Amino acid sequence: MSFKITFIGAGSVGFTRNLLRDILSVPEFQDIQISLTDINSKNLDMVYQLCQRDIESNGMKIQIQATTDRRKALEGARYIFCTVRVGGLEAFAHDVNIPLQYGIDQCVGDTLCAGGIFYAQRGIPALLDFCKDIRELAEPNALLLNYANPMAMMTRAVIEQGGVNILGLCHGVQHGHNQIAESIKTYINKGKSKEDPGYDDFHKSEVKYICAGINHQTWYLKINFRGEDWTSRLYDAFMTHPEYSHSEKVRLDMLKRFGYYSTESNGHLSEYLAWYRKRPEEIPGWIDTGCWINGETGGYLRICTEGRNWFESDFPNWMAEAPQKFTPSERGEEHGSYIIEALETGRIYRGHFNLRNNHCISNLPQDAVIEAPGYIDKTGIHIPPIGALPTGCAAVCSQSVFVQKLAVEAALSSDIKLLRQAMLLDPLTGAVCTPAEIDQLTDDMLIALGPWMPQWQDEVKKAHERQNEARKKGTRIPVNQGYEGAVRLHVKSVEEMSQASEEEKKRAAHSNKAVKADT
Repeated sequence: MSFKITFIGAGSVGFTRNLLRDILSVPEFQDIQISLTDINSKNLDMVYQLCQRDIESNGMKIQIQATTDRRKALEGARYIFCTVRVGGLEAFAHDVNIPLQYGIDQCVGDTLCAGGIFYAQRGIPALLDFCKDIRELAEPNALLLNYANPMAMMTRAVIEQGGVNILGLCHGVQHGHNQIAESIKTYINKGKSKEDPGYDDFHKSEVKYICAGINHQTWYLKINFRGEDWTSRLYDAFMTHPEYSHSEKVRLDMLKRFGYYSTESNGHLSEYLAWYRKRPEEIPGWIDTGCWINGETGGYLRICTEGRNWFESDFPNWMAEAPQKFTPSERGEEHGSYIIEALETGRIYRGHFNLRNNHCISNLPQDAVIEAPGYIDKTGIHIPPIGALPTGCAAVCSQSVFVQKLAVEAALSSDIKLLRQAMLLDPLTGAVCTPAEIDQLTDDMLIALGPWMPQWQDEVKKAHERQNEARKKGTRIPVNQGYEGAVRLHVKSVEEMSQASEEEKKRAAHSNKAVKADT
């Protein structure tokens, strides 16, 4: 088989390198074309060197095309992966730090909340530019596989105005499945020693599930293990796990109150809801600092910053390490390679995909972007109907769906009223701030993030005028500029990273959360 795959945002080392490993582990894909493009030529070159070395060490003759010319990279592409972060870490820092001055304490800030809403304002215009190039230069009916956050907002914008085929991809379902399987294993082995018969007679594939909702708020509606329904027993299983019983306090509280486990990490989930991060003195009780994803203030910004600095410094050591192996045993869990394999070879792949609802989930808006189970084969993508979510789960999702809808409409229309409405209706932002504070916060973010939001330039000027007028009149609402949040950890320098544990270095280097398969 010969076709072309293009990676936009290829300077993301973990995602690009691991996805490429997964793709080239498919036996039929030994003669495909690979193009990498990124605006950061330095990162692009480092990733290119690593990936090209991996290819050659596996005996393949593929020669990667690496270019900062996006249009050149897209010529003739059949599949396009998007992993961009528009504005990079400089803009991301504003997403986290400006809301923090108003008491909005985010762990991540890239999906919902104030940070996610403004991330969409940067990402949507860029993604629509990509779509224009795809329509003009890629193969007819090319498929855009979007990993860029905010997933639901970006995917929705392309469905509405992009004019290309798109599928949104995430790995929250796989992560949660791993946790559920580990918790059930711990529960059934309670009181046993590792030497007891049957202790290791377990595989996560024995845990079957139905999972549906929206991206980062997808619910495990049914859990089956060895023919028995474990849905109602899941809380007890998690409470026996020595790590998850402490690190997943928000998810377990939601499980106890709503009856279903959520796919997303403790830190992510805590910032999508109104209840867990609105009072600084209560936040430490809901999170765990063993890993950034468990809820620390600005945790993802910290780990991304450490990862970028460490990768640039440690690149010679990466090149000295053994190349990756393109074998089935090393293949990861990310959906991307399996989707392409299914479409090209006809082998059926079952996974969870982000796409327009279209009557799959009956009690969510039909134009919403949902995350639901389906299968892919040579004829395309097939999503069976799920029916209604439990009412409480649907209510939680619905709050986010309408924030997403408003944020997308704001990005597409440059309507400040819609942008402010999205901020007002965001659960955590509304729980912490008054309407007047939200108006001022919106202006502050427009000004700081203006360089990456071309469609908002007229409103940026007006925001400057409003801010100057408020300062002149003394009516600007005071903010806490020095506030570091409830639980903010120090960003390690390159020197400190060199002394860090191998686990910390690995976590920082792969801070874009690409998933490796496990059992």
